[in-house]
Amino acid sequence: MKFKYTILYVENVRKTLDFYVTAFGLQQKMLHESGDYGELDTGSTVLAFSSLELMESLSKAPKKARLDAPVFEIAFETDNVETALEQAIQAGAKPVQPATQMPWGQTVGYVSDQNGFLIEICTKVSP
Repeated sequence: MKFKYTILYVENVRKTLDFYVTAFGLQQKMLHESGDYGELDTGSTVLAFSSLELMESLSKAPKKARLDAPVFEIAFETDNVETALEQAIQAGAKPVQPATQMPWGQTVGYVSDQNGFLIEICTKVSP
């Protein structure tokens, strides 16, 4: 078995794709003509977005993300957390936690996107 994709439910798929392209330098893989589904090129595992409206029409009963009570996070690895955090904030991300050195040898910082999803920006773990 292979982990194929994650789909996040959002208000506006096009705006969300545009944000991730600008904030994190990702490439848009596709946007369905309806505007209700899109994907980013993130390597072997796809990060996708589906509109809340579409999920409601499919009886999925989606809920909006809540930054004050996140249930998961998206993580992007980089060599320079501070620069990546600033780029994300300039693109409209909300700062959550500045770059912090963790005891396990990793630097991490957090922002949230316009949908309320928590995003970790981190370095590789070093010994």
